[in-house]
Amino acid sequence: MKDAQMKHDRCHVRIIDTTLRDGEQAPGIVFDRSTKMAIVHLLAEVGVAELEVGTPAMGQKVRDDIRAIAGMDLGVLLTCWCRALTRDIELAARCGTAGVHISFPVSPILMRAMDKPREWVLAQLRALVPWSLSRFQLVSVGAQDAFRAAPEFLQAFVALAASCGAHRVRIADTVGLARPLQTAAMVKALTPVAGRTALEFHGHNDLGMATANAIAAIEAGIQAVSVTVNGIGERAGNASLEQVAVAVGTLENRTGAIDTRKLLPLCRYVSQATKRAIPVDQPITGEGVFRHESGIHCAALLNDPRTYQPFSPDVVGREKMQLVVGRHSGSKVLQHVMAEAGLALSNAETKILLEAVRCEALRKGTVFSSADLVQLHCNTPP
Repeated sequence: MKDAQMKHDRCHVRIIDTTLRDGEQAPGIVFDRSTKMAIVHLLAEVGVAELEVGTPAMGQKVRDDIRAIAGMDLGVLLTCWCRALTRDIELAARCGTAGVHISFPVSPILMRAMDKPREWVLAQLRALVPWSLSRFQLVSVGAQDAFRAAPEFLQAFVALAASCGAHRVRIADTVGLARPLQTAAMVKALTPVAGRTALEFHGHNDLGMATANAIAAIEAGIQAVSVTVNGIGERAGNASLEQVAVAVGTLENRTGAIDTRKLLPLCRYVSQATKRAIPVDQPITGEGVFRHESGIHCAALLNDPRTYQPFSPDVVGREKMQLVVGRHSGSKVLQHVMAEAGLALSNAETKILLEAVRCEALRKGTVFSSADLVQLHCNTPP
């Protein structure tokens, strides 16, 4: 398994989704079984190869849900999340997942809060990894709060995990304090320590840097990142699946397996299930990310869509960009929109209508559809 599934591949990055574990830990988010199964199906459709699907220690209902998801047999690797306790891993072994993730506190603040000294962490790591390897195809261990850990202890933790046979070590920015340069530096420092054991980055968004940190980790050579749909999760959330997946496609020498054209239905479904609307300007999935009003931008976009768009709408399953008319519009886009509505305006008519548009936009604080513009044109005296 270690050589076949988790071998180093400097080109490919493994995107792991934890919407059903870390995502559901956001206050007020609860997925019933049918919703979980629908999300899993959509994640498999977009090409996510590995899913973290729950915490067995949370109770029998969660374990039953995990077993139901395992029974879907969608060809994706499923893992359970466990504390570094034998009883947690025993519960996970009954859930039918091929993988397990075992989380250890590694920062002084977490070890003190949990009353677990360094010696306990290393002893549990040494005992639990070999024991888990006899029960699971994939054993991942987590360095929880890695960015506040003492560097020498974190290196000792990674080295021991590798020597014990762990397939992967998760470097977790548990409270979202990491920065991109810091993230890249940590990945580069830990890579030789890990040897043939893969590294994974898990980022939270408390400073708004989760996606940026994930991309920095990928550029630094990390083999895997964990994400959630729409970036949902505790506090300010996690690195966003859709943002990371599309951003990976812009990198040189790194690729992912996600079909970004299928992301929008997944993100919309999770938005509905969580009752959290997608903001209009949300990167990748917001309704406004391919909508343009500025006259300078629209004039250039009509000549070449690459001028003011980082990628084509069809990359994320959108049909085309949308040019709208408002207070900041210019004559070229106004003529373009009216021509599409079947009316060819002269330069003089365009000037008159544009002045009317700017007055109405200022008064109403809105943009205009082609039907609105036709009516305004008809009602505007020459």
